[in-house]
Amino acid sequence: MELKAQEENKKIVLAGCVPQAQPRQDYLKGLSIIGVQQIDRVVEVVEETIKGHSVRLLGQKKDNGRRLGGARLDLPKIRKNPLIEIISINTGCLNACTYCKTKHARGNLASYPIDELVDRAKQSFQEGVCEIWLTSEDTGAYGRDIGTNLPTLLWKLVEVIPEGAMLRLGMTNPPYILEHLEEMAKILNHPRVYAFLHIPVQSASDSVLMEMKREYCVADFKRVVDFLKEKVPGITIATDIICGFPGETDQDFQETVKLVEEYKFPSLFINQFYPRPGTPAAKMEQVPAQVKKQRTKDLSRVFHSYSPYNHKIGERQQVLVTEESFDSKFYVAHNRFYEQVLVPKNPAFMGKMVEVDICESGKHFMKGQPVSDAKVYTPSISKPLAKGEVSGLTKDFRNGLGSSGSHTSAASQCDSASSRMVLPMPRLHQDCALRMSVGLALLALLFAFFVKVYN
Repeated sequence: MELKAQEENKKIVLAGCVPQAQPRQDYLKGLSIIGVQQIDRVVEVVEETIKGHSVRLLGQKKDNGRRLGGARLDLPKIRKNPLIEIISINTGCLNACTYCKTKHARGNLASYPIDELVDRAKQSFQEGVCEIWLTSEDTGAYGRDIGTNLPTLLWKLVEVIPEGAMLRLGMTNPPYILEHLEEMAKILNHPRVYAFLHIPVQSASDSVLMEMKREYCVADFKRVVDFLKEKVPGITIATDIICGFPGETDQDFQETVKLVEEYKFPSLFINQFYPRPGTPAAKMEQVPAQVKKQRTKDLSRVFHSYSPYNHKIGERQQVLVTEESFDSKFYVAHNRFYEQVLVPKNPAFMGKMVEVDICESGKHFMKGQPVSDAKVYTPSISKPLAKGEVSGLTKDFRNGLGSSGSHTSAASQCDSASSRMVLPMPRLHQDCALRMSVGLALLALLFAFFVKVYN
């Protein structure tokens, strides 16, 4: 793609973990790069690139020598879904997994302060958000660098979640959640927190986990899962598995198969191992490609051999409706356990908590029929922003925009196809408005890209 753009004399700015980790790759020569902690400076990079300069901002953000989590949380942005706020609670991690490229790019753990995260959540609810996702490379490690921990953060966040709105916790690795199991069970039982946790196991072979440097054994993973399943009835546990890691034997793989057969994970992310250049695993003796491919197929077959939701047909559930299905035939909602429930496309349901009877199930979803006499509950404390409207602007600034020119709101001027935004400002400030517009739109696109990769 970069080569094609260069051939057509187009200006290129690259972002993400790969260019951050390996900026000296031949294909990156002469291209501008913006680092994973520098997205708030995207306007500078774009402007200099347009002028024909090659700019590289790859440094880490620091405050009095302490590494920060990244760009400020209160930067204006455009939410992909106005009903869902995605908050990164920390960047980097404490592990050194031999297959992972992310550590090269994002470095060691750097957590955002609790008060900043709570403020961002409050602001989100004031903008009509009804669901918050907490993300990072490892949410379980949160706070270890700033003298706090994940349960402390979660209890503070729960205090500001309006009734009917929900919080979803992102991925956590087994080692850092083990010491907080009791508190985590209490939090996951809270009515405003989804009973859902994504805990990657990667392999059920201790020898493979050792080669991966995952810092836990299979027994640790099982202890976490068994404890949570006992203390949080019905909890959804999602996990990841890598097939064909260097040195994985048939016996190692069969241990992984047995784990899936035992726990019947309703959500399972199966990845065929790919050696990332520059990682220790890339230098290990590789499993033949055909073997990796076959193991991936075999594990996928096991995953598709069971139906996780058939027993729920006939249940009555409360679900929060937040988006439209890919085929545009249904609205997508989630129940208490963050299980996907498809409901009829009634505009009155969007952003609401609805009571449904489960009438059908598939491998990855259920279908719910709204209860005829049930009350549709509105969890949002404010009307949601329009799709494409800028989040994070102060009320005074919004009022200034509305009174300064003629005319149309920023939301109605947003062209989603081209990601351009026109802000109604006096003629004298058109250049400033353009720079802000480009910056906000690019920030939104970059943020959506990072979320897709890491969530």
